[in-house]
This record gives sequence, C-alpha cells and structure tokens, in this order.
Amino acid sequence: MNTLSCILASSQPLVTNPVTIFFIVLVIILLAPVLLNRLKIPHIIGMIAAGVVVGPFGLNILDRDSSFNIFGQVGLLYLMFLAGLEIDMYHLKLNLKRGLIFGLLTFLIPMIIGVLASVYILNIDWLTSTLLASMYASHTLIGYPVAARYGVTKSQSVLISIVATIVAVIGSLLVLAGAVNIHNVGQLDTVELALLLGRLSIYCLAILFIYPRLTRFFFKRYGDKVTQYVFILALVFLSAWIAKIIGMEEVLGAFFAGLVLNRYVPPTSPLMGRIEFVGNALFIPYFLIGVGMMINIKVIGQSSTLGIAFVMLAVALIGKWIPARVAQMIFKMSASGRRMMFGLTTAHTAVALAVVTIGYNMFDANGHRLMDETILNGTILVILVTCALAPIVTAQAATRIKIAMLQESDSTPNKDTSPKRENILIPVANPLTAGSLVELALLMRSNGSRINDSLFAVHVRGDNSASSKAVGRNSLELAEKTAAATDTLLTPIERYDLNTVTGLVNIIEERDINSVVLGMHRKLNVIDSFLGSKLEQLQRQTNRMLVITRCYIPYNTVRRIVVWVPAKAEYETGFARWIRSLGRLSRELGCRIIFCCDPKVTPLIRAVIHRAHIDTRHEYRDIQTTDDFILLSNRILDDDLFVVIMARANSVSYSGWMKDLPDFLQSYFNNNNMLLIYPEQFGEDANIESFTDPLATDISGTASPLWSRLRVWMRAINNYANHLAKHHSGNKKKIEL
Repeated sequence: MNTLSCILASSQPLVTNPVTIFFIVLVIILLAPVLLNRLKIPHIIGMIAAGVVVGPFGLNILDRDSSFNIFGQVGLLYLMFLAGLEIDMYHLKLNLKRGLIFGLLTFLIPMIIGVLASVYILNIDWLTSTLLASMYASHTLIGYPVAARYGVTKSQSVLISIVATIVAVIGSLLVLAGAVNIHNVGQLDTVELALLLGRLSIYCLAILFIYPRLTRFFFKRYGDKVTQYVFILALVFLSAWIAKIIGMEEVLGAFFAGLVLNRYVPPTSPLMGRIEFVGNALFIPYFLIGVGMMINIKVIGQSSTLGIAFVMLAVALIGKWIPARVAQMIFKMSASGRRMMFGLTTAHTAVALAVVTIGYNMFDANGHRLMDETILNGTILVILVTCALAPIVTAQAATRIKIAMLQESDSTPNKDTSPKRENILIPVANPLTAGSLVELALLMRSNGSRINDSLFAVHVRGDNSASSKAVGRNSLELAEKTAAATDTLLTPIERYDLNTVTGLVNIIEERDINSVVLGMHRKLNVIDSFLGSKLEQLQRQTNRMLVITRCYIPYNTVRRIVVWVPAKAEYETGFARWIRSLGRLSRELGCRIIFCCDPKVTPLIRAVIHRAHIDTRHEYRDIQTTDDFILLSNRILDDDLFVVIMARANSVSYSGWMKDLPDFLQSYFNNNNMLLIYPEQFGEDANIESFTDPLATDISGTASPLWSRLRVWMRAINNYANHLAKHHSGNKKKIEL
C-alpha cells in the first residue's frame, strides 16, 4: 500500500458515537493543560500529542471525520481571527515598517533556500522546487496562544511577526497560484496573476470600507452581546469565504477581518471575553487535536526516504531561523526577540498541507506526480516537528520577554505614579443603563485592574416597596453579569438610606472610593436643572472624582474623544487621575483623543500620559476663551465623545462663567455624547498646592460670601477684557478638530 493510501485508509475506530467522541475531546482539552503545566510544557503540545495518540495512526480511538474537519477548519480561522483582533493597532502602526522588512526576509530567504536545496540536493525540477519552496516560506501562528497567555502580544517581536505573517502568507499564495498557472498553461500568465492582485486589492478595499460602517450600524441598534457575537463571527467567515473565492486562502480573510474589526471589540469588553472564551475553550483545541490526528509517525519512521524528509525539515527550520537572526541584527533586538520571531514563524500547517495536496494531485507530461510520496512524508515530518517546536520556543522567549518587560517597568524613572489600588463605585438605578455604566468603568480602570482594583455597584433606595427592591436587584444582577463577562469581580451593594445622595456619600467613605461612575440626569421639566439636584448635591458633598456619562451610542463605536480642559485645571489634585482614565479609555477603544486646552497645559498632559505609559494617539488644540468653547459645538460629530472637565465651586479652576456652563451644555451640546468629569480634590496625590484653604477637608465648605462675590466679579472683568483685546487684535481663530 502506498503512502497516500496508508494515510487516508484506516480500520474502523473504536468510538463512533457522537456523544462519546465529544466527551473524549473535552477530556483532552481539560487534562492536557493540567498535566503539561506541571512539566512546564506548553499545553498546545499536549493537544497535538493527544491527537496523535487517539487518532487513526495512534490507538485509533477516534477517526478524523467530518466533525474534526469542520471544527478544525473553524478553529484555524478562529485562531487567525483572534490574532488580528488582539493586536494593539497603535503599536502595530509603529512597527509596520519593521514588520514588512521581516516579512520580506521570512518569505524570500526560505524561498531561495528551498528552491536551491530542492534542485541541487533533492534533484527536483525547477517548477516543483518553486512550488515546494512556497511551503517553506509560509507559516502559521500556532504559537500565538502561548504569547497571549504570557501577556506579551504587545511586544515588538510579536507585532513584527504578525505583520510578517501577512506578507509571507500572501507571498506564498501568489507563488502557489503562479506555479499552478505555469503548470496548466505552460508558461507564467501575467494577465491571470495581475487579475489575482486586482481581486485582492478590491477585496481589501471593500472590507475596509464596508465592515466598519456595517459594524457601527449594527452595534448602535442591537446591544445584546450574544447577537453582537454572532454578527462578528458571521463577518469573519464571510471574509474568509470571499478570500477563498478570489483565489486566496481562508486564513488570510479571517486574519484581515480581525484587523478591521479590532477597533470595535475593546480588549476589556464583555464581547471580547466571549470571543476569547469560546475560541480557547472549544474551536482552537479542536484544530490542534485535528492537526495531531493527521500525523503518522509510523510512515515517517518506515520510509526509505528518511534522508529526504530530514533535508526538508532542515530547510524549513534554517529558512525561518536565518530571517529572525538577520532581523535581530537589523533592528538591534535581544536574543529573546529573535527566539520569539523564530517561534512564531516556524510552524507549518495550513498552507503546507494545501501545497503538498495540490502538488500530489498534479502530474507532469510523463504522467508522474509533481510531488511524490517522499515529499508527502517529508511534509508530515515538517508539520510534526515544527508544530511541536514552535510553542516550546515561543514559551521560552515569552518568559524572558515578560521578565524584561516587568524589570523595565520597575526601573523606569518616569513610570506611572498612580495609586496601585483603585476603588470604583457605580451607582445603578435602572437596569437599562447598568450594563453600559459597568462597561465604561471597566474601560477606564487601570492596568492590572483585575487584581488591584475593586468595583462596587450600588443601588440606593428610599423605601422598602417590592417594586423598588425588584428594580434594585435587577440592576445589580445585570451589573454583575457585565463584569463577570470580563472575569472581573464586582461587589453588589443594596442600601436603604435617607436619600440617594446620603447613601452614596456614606458608601464612598466606608469603601474608600476613589472615583464614581454614574449616569447623567435626564431633565424632566422646564424648571429642572441640567445636572439635576442629586448630582449637584453629590459634587458638593464629596471630593472624589465623579464621572457622569450620557452616551447615545455604544462606547466601542466612538471615533474620537474630544476633551475640553478649563484654565488652571493642572492645579487640581485629581489632574493626573482623570488624564490617566481618559487615556486608558482612548487606548481600549482604539480611537484618538483630542485635548482642547490652554497651550500652557499641553506639556503637562503629555507628561502624565508619558509617565503612565499609555500608548494612544493624542492631539491638542488651542482653546482659551468662552467663545472657543461654544464654537466646539459645530465640530463635535455624532460619533464623538465630548468630555468636559468641570470644576467645583471655589476650586482653583473655577471661573465666574462656569456657573452658566450647564446651560451652555444644554443649549449647544444637548444631542452629543457627553462625559462630565469633576476631578478629585484634596486627595493624596497632589503635585501642586491648591490656592484654597490647605486645611479644608470638606468640599462643601464655602468661603466668605463677600469674598466669593468679589472674586467672581474680578474674573468676569478680566475675561471680558481679554476677549476684547483678542477681538480687536484680529487673533481670533477658527477651531479645527
């Protein structure tokens, strides 16, 4: 029996019942990480090894039937989709040039070595050698889950490897298409190759144009997380299917969909938690087990052409190690970075199988296969060794990179000086808004917050009626579910108190709350104020940071964050805290943040962002007068989040006209998505002393009425004089965002 028959044919497996098959797969998924973690071996190896043992070429317990074909293909696409989804786009843009260089290296060097070795060592003709070399040039990110587990996906070497994967896969598929075209036509059909490139370009442009608009439209109208999850998966597999239609590989379409949808799935969102959970718990392990079931170690060991197989393996490994070494020297990276690039780019699965299958089914003029059984055996050995080696090398490199990242963070003189623990309070009064408030708090919390931060959701009621209790319990349950979707512990608090404000103030003191995230008041009648009496009382009775939100669209559809900063805001105690919170929000949403402030404040904001190591795109606009603030109303778009830094009465940044600020917001920004922030005052991390009484402990304390009135008049006169001077000098500018 020839090798192909040996691979495809097997006796009846021991288990054929679908329920039992699924149970065995779940046991493998459960036990592989548990057992191999004790041996310090990546669990991916356990999945592949288990597939070899239970597969048709091992104990023949399970057959690689249609279920493994379907789930395995889905797992591969899911793996590539997650790789694109988890990329930090900010760092990716910074490393794009290096990634393209490494991509060309990891594509061209294996191609050259593969062609020369096949022609002069294996004595294969040039066409078959080129076809076989496309297998060496491609690779699969099978080690990416290991890097993700260690939390080093934002490191330079990982991002460079991901960009290189795109280049290598596209290049390999183009070479494959060209080789097949030469075999069928007898020569290279440049027209067909140009058409393939044209279809690829149209495909990329269409996905880039349609997917963001379609996703934003859908998310605005359907907030159910299950519906959003199914919608995202439908887009991924649609992209993969179209990629196959135009002549490319499905993995490319899934990866490209992940890159485009990256912006709309924040890393700490419940939607991201669901995507990662389903993929890592089911689809990706199915793919890895299926890879192991395709490996026939007996065939490799019994083959009379074992030497040819080792030559192919040597070419596959050397062809990927040399580009990593060259890239290390060019980019002046560490040895750990080189190992990481080598580990991520050395595994061969999907494209390798596609190439060898195509080559085996193609015949030359004499009726001989372009790739015979020895090449098939060698491919199996390449898949076996590289799939086993890639996770091990990646894990070793990831360990060193993680340690280096931690040491660099600890030794950085300008590292984030924010408190190591933050307690965030989320008042929930309505089940309809509880989930969005928790999402905002999760997006704004600090790094490592799953361990360090404490989230509290509270419902304060003033009566013991059954309806009031039911509303409170429903709101708290929804808040708990939203936090649990991101593996975050949220403590629910149901409180009976004299009134809502008193209850919140008491909880703030009892739990040592740093910041409060709450929804904006809805104006009910003409005499009602913009903020409402409860919010006005709360900002007077507490000195903690208050974040008041009113967002008509989901946060993950926000395109820009525009922040208005009042004069002298840098003198407030909570100046650095609100900048860090907004910077983290911008980073998680993947959108740029624009600070509209006095030029004197700009370097201070930059310093806070730099010290906090918040990598996000931040821009600045010169805003100095009240008229400039009103002009912003014509520049804020429907997909923008407008953030206003407020000031409590008698604070340093408070000015006379700010008493009319709520009316301005009601008149000019009533239809905009808005975030109002009252910075913390009289806290522990003030860098600049306040001009108010340093012994004051209660923000509700007021100065002399006569002095307050005189100060308001003086500020009003000063502002009016400055306005007239600018108007007559002709220096008034148009605000451009």
